[in-house]
Amino acid sequence: MTTIGIIGAGNIGAAFARILARNGIAATIANSRGAATLASLAQELAPHITAGTIEAAAQADIVLIAVPWSKLPSALAGLPNWNGRIVIDANNPIEAPLFKPADLNGRLSTEIVAGLVPGARVVKAFNHLLAALLTKDPNAEGGERVLFYSGDDESAKAEVAALITQLGFAGVDLGPISVGGKLTQFPGGSLPAINFVKFA
Repeated sequence: MTTIGIIGAGNIGAAFARILARNGIAATIANSRGAATLASLAQELAPHITAGTIEAAAQADIVLIAVPWSKLPSALAGLPNWNGRIVIDANNPIEAPLFKPADLNGRLSTEIVAGLVPGARVVKAFNHLLAALLTKDPNAEGGERVLFYSGDDESAKAEVAALITQLGFAGVDLGPISVGGKLTQFPGGSLPAINFVKFA
């Protein structure tokens, strides 16, 4: 049984937790302020979603990370080597309330995230749709809502693709991070916030 962790309980982290719970999939969610601050979310999504520590969430087989950009280094500091486990990078290099793009010095945001999770197999996914749309029925428009993903490890992408399918979405592989990460990065990419639907 594949275990799932969520680091970050903002809009995207909470949306991912709700999608998992809707599909009867268990996960541990954590934030920097401690499990007690997630009690209401865990109660809402019980019994599937439990609140825990960042360390506990980081031990899962697949860990989605969705943390405010400036807080990523501190949120991931001190964690042990990821030893080939999968990290889903759902982050965008921008923050409320100003939504000023972070200076990435010409790098892709996922490349920076990968440097913060040594030993992980990183897949970019779940970042290009607004949380309110992400949590809606993926079959609402008569097809399947599309979720893009990209990564440099084919087996990791296959596992994330299987999870995307299990959650009712149509996964579309955009290739390596150098291609897909650029297309879905917000701001700058051409695909974020567009609601694509795949019809059979």
